Amino acid sequence: MAGILDSVNQRTQLVGQNRLELLLFKLRGRQRFGINVFKVREVLQCPPLTNMPKSNAYVRGVAHIRGQTISVIDLSMAVGGPAIENIKDSFIIIAEYNRSVQGFLVGGVERIVNMNWEKIMPPPSGAGRYSYLTAVTEIENELVEILDVEKILNEICPVNTEVSAAIANDGEIQKDLGERIVFIADDSAVARNQVKRALEPLGVQTELAKNGKEALIRLREIAALDCKHDITERVGLLISDVEMPEMDGYTLTAEIKADPKLAPLHVILHTSLSGVFNQAMIEKVGADDFIAKFNPDELATAVKKWVHCD
Repeated sequence: MAGILDSVNQRTQLVGQNRLELLLFKLRGRQRFGINVFKVREVLQCPPLTNMPKSNAYVRGVAHIRGQTISVIDLSMAVGGPAIENIKDSFIIIAEYNRSVQGFLVGGVERIVNMNWEKIMPPPSGAGRYSYLTAVTEIENELVEILDVEKILNEICPVNTEVSAAIANDGEIQKDLGERIVFIADDSAVARNQVKRALEPLGVQTELAKNGKEALIRLREIAALDCKHDITERVGLLISDVEMPEMDGYTLTAEIKADPKLAPLHVILHTSLSGVFNQAMIEKVGADDFIAKFNPDELATAVKKWVHCD
């Protein structure tokens, strides 16, 4: 496993090309799962874990790694499966999500594969473990499931979505928006609703999309049907995730900026890819701002800034 992620920081050339690299792993059994390499700091054999009293049942303990104490979450338990056995023979994936570092306990780690987001599809509808998926893909004629890590983390430690009173009560955002909406694109239902709940107290009307392709189709539809000149007559701002099936946020932004009727729309990229954020690529695709998930006051302040810029 040593060296499997040595070149993670060299992979930023994939950004903006609607491509990603998935680290494949297994929990219990043959089913494969994937996690975006950009989220991953390192993979290592599971070290000894220290139990913490009153911790969440999914947290198998904490590990002391490179001077940092990291909670280790059993991904199998987190999606409703049995606990991973033989911890000493298992692995942990150290990843950064939403401004914090976690360790994910997995049964085994395979390899990294290069993919196009067009081959990453929304998950099938249904109950059970499918509710913990943001996407699926096929590799070597086998289904690979991409977990909704934001949902898992929110169940373990719920995110605060309340905007502070000083921001919520100033009324400027609603005044600047008027009847226009803020459009939200994110493949995680939890993340979409977090943004929506944070903006509701500000009097903001929202419309939601599950991925970049769906968002682009809808924005073009609004521009064609409801706008005389350009999209900003009906949509005041787009808040988009980066990682999404079919079309990622970078490609969505580039498509928007290349379309004359959509180009004036301000775009905020709102993503859990905080650990490997690449400012050059944000500028390349023409996004106006980047915010790491999830701080409701920072988000509201950015919305206020870019809506006022119109």
